[in-house]
Amino acid sequence: MASSYSGGDAVDLSKHPNAKALVDRAKEFFAEVQNLTPGHKTEAHLNENYGPGNPFYEDFCRLVRGGIENDEGWCATIPIDGQKYRRSKVSLPCEDTRFFSITTVYMDSQGVYRGQYHQHPYGEINCVIQLDETAELMGMQGWQKAGWTSPGPGTHHYPEVRGGALVALFFLPAGRISYEAKPDWAQPASL
Repeated sequence: MASSYSGGDAVDLSKHPNAKALVDRAKEFFAEVQNLTPGHKTEAHLNENYGPGNPFYEDFCRLVRGGIENDEGWCATIPIDGQKYRRSKVSLPCEDTRFFSITTVYMDSQGVYRGQYHQHPYGEINCVIQLDETAELMGMQGWQKAGWTSPGPGTHHYPEVRGGALVALFFLPAGRISYEAKPDWAQPASL
């Protein structure tokens, strides 16, 4: 089973220009979405207005794919379950990021693979970046290819991937994530 991951430092942006470019672009994105509450309505809004073809989405994809393909040393570098499941904290929550944290999670599996069970105390905004065009991430509303998921506050789940490799670029309000949730807990109404 996957080892624990909760602590750690953020990537040193002074050593990784593409990570800095990602954070800078995310700051612009946060200025546009800062008043959206994570949940199914936000997920639909993001997929309709910020999905593939949108400049924010395309820039996130370009920078993250470059970080992985060129092994730049900042994007999803910490193994959680070998090389098929790994993470990096790109930015901790701070005033400049409107108190969102920025994390990259790489997952790769043809069959369904489950990562660490966790809860989103304040919800999550998650940009799904396919490395293989058949890869999908399970969101609270079902399987998602290129686009967005946005679990609402208090939701909890196993992150799941199938069909290949992808990176989940996720933004957590106040950087809050909990690994204490249990699969038998009831889901909140805010899914």
